[in-house]
Amino acid sequence: MLISKRFLDGILAQYRLPPAGVHGVPHWARVAENGRRLAEVTGAHRDIVTLFAYLHDACRILEEWDPDRGPRSAQLAADWRGTYFDLPPHEFDLLYLACAKQGDGLLDADITLQTCWDADRLDIGRVGVTVIPSRLCTPAARDPNVVEWADRRARDRVIPDWIKAIWTPPLPTERSSAEHIEGLP
Repeated sequence: MLISKRFLDGILAQYRLPPAGVHGVPHWARVAENGRRLAEVTGAHRDIVTLFAYLHDACRILEEWDPDRGPRSAQLAADWRGTYFDLPPHEFDLLYLACAKQGDGLLDADITLQTCWDADRLDIGRVGVTVIPSRLCTPAARDPNVVEWADRRARDRVIPDWIKAIWTPPLPTERSSAEHIEGLP
């Protein structure tokens, strides 16, 4: 599944934080890439992993700890189902749970949920926190090569080229001070 400009514009229209901030578009795109890489090994449902990447932090109201972000993003997914995307009931239920339970620190779940959560957790380096392999769900995510690859990209705040086709990052002088806040995803 590719994320359309229409879908991304819809998220950004309701997003309350800086689009280039630590929980914004670059993070979502790296989580999508992490998820795609993991799904190749885990067999997770790629469309769910991709939708999760963009929805999981879309309803944040704080860059810092925001414990209700998961339930809010799950509700956004429910509201947008049939408008911006469609999934069969079982697949939608997985997306909803992935979003709703993302901040609960869970490790045991359906492989697609685990892959979603690992894709996000592998991007924690963007806020200066070290990836802790024991807090990852899948052997694929705990692979030292995967951890090193994802952590380097997170710390360097890589913006994947393909996302630039549908989103124009702000110029460096437009960077928000909120991008430098340390905290949990």
